[in-house]
Amino acid sequence: MDSQSYLPVQPGVGMEENFLSLDDILLSHERLPVRTECSFPRLGYLEKSSDSPDIPEGTKMELPLWLSKGLYERKRRVLSVELPKVYRESWRTVFTADPNVVDLHKMGPYYYGLGSQMLHFESPENPDIAQTLLQTFVGRFRRTMDSSQNAYNEDTSALVERLDCCSNVNICQ
Repeated sequence: MDSQSYLPVQPGVGMEENFLSLDDILLSHERLPVRTECSFPRLGYLEKSSDSPDIPEGTKMELPLWLSKGLYERKRRVLSVELPKVYRESWRTVFTADPNVVDLHKMGPYYYGLGSQMLHFESPENPDIAQTLLQTFVGRFRRTMDSSQNAYNEDTSALVERLDCCSNVNICQ
């Protein structure tokens, strides 16, 4: 008999979200670099580096994912979302060369989830980001499987330390 008093809620897959999942709630609070495309009157308190009561057009700031998705509209430009550094061309080149050399724990616990959520925003780099996410996962998974099959009499503590947490990897689900 199951002794848990609740059933864990699985995170959403891809661009889908599950608002009852703690992982998805934490993911939605990841901060994204944005630039305002219009002024926001009486919201200056959101921008801590300014004493102005308003947020002027062209202000660069960081907003949580949930707020960025809510304010982002393709037809009426309220804000534009910039790619976080780990999804830019320079990092995609590193992931393409060898996805195992990067410590994703230092990049943030939601590399795959945030990457799939970034596809919500219109960007010419979206196909490249999606391809990099998939190839990174496949490359890291392949190394993990290879190490698990060949780790009979070896110390695997260094390898286990660098593993991705599968509860944060939406592709695993």
